Amino acid sequence: MTQAINKLTSFEEFIEWYPDNGIRYELHKGVIVEMPPPNGEHENVIGFLVGQIALVYLQKGLPYRIPKTGLVKTADNNSTYCPDILLVNHDNLVNEPLWKKQSTLIRSASIPLVVEVVSTNWRDDYHDKFGDYEEMGIPEYWIVDYAALGGKRFIGNPKQQTITICELVDGEYQTTQFQGNKPIVSPLFPDLNLTAQQIFDSAI
Repeated sequence: MTQAINKLTSFEEFIEWYPDNGIRYELHKGVIVEMPPPNGEHENVIGFLVGQIALVYLQKGLPYRIPKTGLVKTADNNSTYCPDILLVNHDNLVNEPLWKKQSTLIRSASIPLVVEVVSTNWRDDYHDKFGDYEEMGIPEYWIVDYAALGGKRFIGNPKQQTITICELVDGEYQTTQFQGNKPIVSPLFPDLNLTAQQIFDSAI
C-alpha cells in the first residue's frame, strides 16, 4: 500500500480529488492510499465468489446486487473503502444519500456482506477494515486469504490458506475459520454449497 497524499483528507475532499486514471484508491484514517494492482489469481477468486454468491441470491429472489465498484464510508468520515466484493441490498438504496452521485454507502442495512480477498496489504483487512466494518454494523465480513499472506496469529504457524467469516453478534464480530475441504458456513447464505478448498482452487 502506497500513500498518495500525506495530509488528512475528508471524504468530500477524497471524492472531489479521485482521478479517473484506472487506479483504485481508498481513504484510511484521513490518508489517501493507492491500492496495489491486483494479480490474476486475486481476480480469479473474486470472479468465482461473485458467481457463487449471485447464484444463491438470484435463486432465492433476494433484492441484492454486486456493483462493479462501490464505496463504503465510515461514520467518522475518516475512512472510505472499496471492498473486493460489496453485496448491496437494493431495496435500501432509497435511504442512501450518497449512492446516486458517488456510489457510496453509509448504512449497514444496505450492506449484508463485504468480502476482502487478501493481498500484500493484509493488515488492512485483518485490522482496520475488521474494526470499521464491525463498528458500522455490517452483518457479515469475509476475509479470503487464498495465498496465506496474513500474519501467523490470524492463519496459523505455519501459515495456511484460510477463510475467516466474521458474523456480527451483539455488536461484535464472532469469527470462524475455514481451511481445506471444510464446508463454508455463511450466516447470510446457509444454502451456499462451497468448501474453502474450492475457493482456493479458483485462483488458478
